Amino acid sequence: MKILVAYKRVVDYNVRIQVKPDGSGVITEGVKLSPNPFDDIALEEALRLREKGLATEVIVATIAPADAQPHLRNGLAMGANRAIHIVTDSAVQPLTAARALLKLVEREQPGLVLLGKQAIDDDSSQTGQMLATLWGRPQATFASKVDVAGTVATVTREVDAGLETLEVDLPAVITTDLRLNEPRFIKLPDIMKAKAKPLETIALAELGIEAADFLTTTHYAPPPKRSKGVMVKDVAELVALLKQKGLA
Repeated sequence: MKILVAYKRVVDYNVRIQVKPDGSGVITEGVKLSPNPFDDIALEEALRLREKGLATEVIVATIAPADAQPHLRNGLAMGANRAIHIVTDSAVQPLTAARALLKLVEREQPGLVLLGKQAIDDDSSQTGQMLATLWGRPQATFASKVDVAGTVATVTREVDAGLETLEVDLPAVITTDLRLNEPRFIKLPDIMKAKAKPLETIALAELGIEAADFLTTTHYAPPPKRSKGVMVKDVAELVALLKQKGLA
């Protein structure tokens, strides 16, 4: 069984995001870019399934500009067998990403597709669900535990009421939550080995998909600065201030 892992590059979670002065976007020049943390978890789970003998090959794929190859080499260093780079200079919205991944699914015929439950740059949490719908296969989202036996995956997911367990027939799409695992540390020898692993590049236009970027972002703005705290004498004064601000 092949496992395809969607592996997005985002601004590192430790970086303090800054908006461009003209409000046209987020400053990325000179900013550290890293794998989406949820996608690292998805890749780690794919590698563990392979180590258990439940998969024969793990493929990482990203949709990103041409300079994202080091990002894919990171996935190869973690242990993926090969990588696919869909090259585009423009930002891709979830439906277009799902359509692009579907083309890879049709070509590679994986038994399982793993994605992070969301990307920390746009927090859309839509690509996995859209891919499953387009593919016509089952999905299990926000997985905190995954067990595979034969052609069935048992997925435990966290919901508002507690834990929910789903069984899905493979092939299927699973999106991963934070508590599924802890990604492994990449060692120097693995980084060196990754340089020799196959990395295929495909232009997004070559896939022949219909673009689906229907949303236009007109302006970016940082969150308002936190105001100073106010000391009150008693509860009555607190309630009065809340009413004055329309909060009570």
